[in-house]
Amino acid sequence: MRLIILGAPGSGKGTQAMFIKKKFHIPQISTGEILRDIIKSDNKNYLKTRISNDIKKGNLISDDIIIDLVINRLKCSDCINGYLLDGFPRTLSQAHAIKEAGIVIDYILEIYVSDSEIIERISGRRIHIASGRIYHNKFNPPKINGRDDFTGELLIQRDDDTIETIRNRLSIYHKQKKILLDYYKNLKTFKIFGFPRYYKISGSFSIDKVRNNIFSILVKK
Repeated sequence: MRLIILGAPGSGKGTQAMFIKKKFHIPQISTGEILRDIIKSDNKNYLKTRISNDIKKGNLISDDIIIDLVINRLKCSDCINGYLLDGFPRTLSQAHAIKEAGIVIDYILEIYVSDSEIIERISGRRIHIASGRIYHNKFNPPKINGRDDFTGELLIQRDDDTIETIRNRLSIYHKQKKILLDYYKNLKTFKIFGFPRYYKISGSFSIDKVRNNIFSILVKK
């Protein structure tokens, strides 16, 4: 069970990834988590310093570093029975590098939700900073508009949740997704070894229904 999971911000990809890894007992490999672990580690080396500095400056981590980190992670013993790649590969060079390294992908699963629904889901979120409680103007509204149910304090909208920011993030996601899917489609067209099967699952249903739809695909294959 070796797969890549795709999904725009707010599609429910993270929730479904948790279900998949528990069901099939495989690790979820996230580049973000790998980088955070390096930064939190007690090791003091060139790699940690470079990654920390790039993140502080808002720079993208180079493909060479990301590729090496993921390939080394996939050599760990917990990946013997499979793995779930989340947020990787994002670029053509990353996809090509893991293929050249002999890393096989069996499936690509895309959790699809329309842009308009994504915008509604994310832009309606409101947060109580002190507690981390999350509300939604439509799906989980507070008892008093704009106020936390327990303290009465003001709720805020994160900068990442504004409509303009969401649209920018969606634009980036769609460009990266197209590059990745075109790459694997090309492998399939020319019958080059290692092309995965691609499935597009609607993320507009309930969490349980989306999960069951995913399992119905993976269990019978």
